[in-house]
Amino acid sequence: MLEGAKKDKGHVSPNWEFKYDLIDGVRLKDVRNIVTKNGITRELYRPDWKITEGTVQHMIHVTLNGKAVSAWHMHEIQTDHIFVLTGQVMLALFDDRENSPTRGKVNQFNLSPMRPTLIRIPPGLWHGLANMDNVPCSFINFFDRPYEYETPDEWRLPWNTTAIPFKFQPQY
Repeated sequence: MLEGAKKDKGHVSPNWEFKYDLIDGVRLKDVRNIVTKNGITRELYRPDWKITEGTVQHMIHVTLNGKAVSAWHMHEIQTDHIFVLTGQVMLALFDDRENSPTRGKVNQFNLSPMRPTLIRIPPGLWHGLANMDNVPCSFINFFDRPYEYETPDEWRLPWNTTAIPFKFQPQY
């Protein structure tokens, strides 16, 4: 065995259900593609998935240029729900909430339409997204409250901050 080699931990069940060690409050739903005679259909959201608390109040569609990073940001009261439509997106989460049982924990997710996933990001988590490809990608983000134009619930740090123990790769 070569020095430094580490055995992989199992990350999927025999039924292809992923095993996640999630930050407290993060929820996700793997979604299935339905192949039809004329294309593909996929559900993006259903209330019986119990991903959201309350109701959906605002939705945006975002396009990120190739290799672009949108990080870091955090909301004190808003909950984000992200669903990738095109491309390959890496989502990183960092828990810095004072009373959280997972404070200091980082989650990383590689998201794409190939394995459709809806992910819930609760208030207080720092999060960032990176387009892992050279071409634009896109995602939908819907919220439990409308955007407040005069006093946005938006806190930001630069993508390369040393305050968060996660490093996005430099973009060229």
